[in-house]
Order: sequence, then structure tokens, then C-alpha cells
Amino acid sequence: MAKLALTLVIIGALNWLLVGFFEWDLVAAILGGDSHRESSGISRVIYALVGIAGLYCIRFYFEENAASR
Repeated sequence: MAKLALTLVIIGALNWLLVGFFEWDLVAAILGGDSHRESSGISRVIYALVGIAGLYCIRFYFEENAASR
């Protein structure tokens, strides 16, 4: 269950990374809806930081017992 939660968090964070850098929502593009988001500069920085944190979390897949707690 923890690995599933980690996977969903990473997918969400990577989606925010795309919104922050390119104003493009991958989840909306895949599931239908408006995939282009207009955002303020500050919100794009926050989205990008969340995305970078998601990239960092990928390392938890490779640590023993990190995702199984």
C-alpha cells in the first residue's frame, strides 16, 4: 500500500512539474479536459518545487524498507 501511495505522489508531483515549467497538465491531457493551465509566476515556482520534490522521492523506491513502513 505504501508503494502505491508513493507512486501516486510521484505522478502528481511530476504533473505539477509539467504545469510549473510548461503550463501543461498531463493528467488532464490523458483523461480529457483542458490540458493548458494559465498560472501566475509564483504559483508556477511552487508547482515546479513540488515537482522537483517528487523527483527526489523516486529514490525511496531503492531504499530498503523506506516505502514499506
